[in-house]
Amino acid sequence: MSLAPFLTSILGWLRAGYPNGVPEQDYVPLIALLRRRLSDDEVLAVTGELVNQPPSTIDRIDIGVLITKVTDEMPLESDIARVRAHLAAGGWPLADASDWAHEDPTDTP
Repeated sequence: MSLAPFLTSILGWLRAGYPNGVPEQDYVPLIALLRRRLSDDEVLAVTGELVNQPPSTIDRIDIGVLITKVTDEMPLESDIARVRAHLAAGGWPLADASDWAHEDPTDTP
């Protein structure tokens, strides 16, 4: 089975750092480093779903709920911001700027 170049590079990095295998206590930190972010197609899917709903202002909760439905994971603030930016660029009505003030300092892309 052939792996994508990106996945191959991740596996190479893991094998170089852990030539004898990953110790059990390192699983959680490694997974935290490798957490996913929305693909461009997923951003478009979430945005498309939001703009097809009845007209209203869109807030971060609306975006977060749809991200969860698309990915089956809790949304990252950076992903919510990407969807919001995509909606704003298209001129869609967004909730007040104060509703977007939630920042998670542990959320890095």
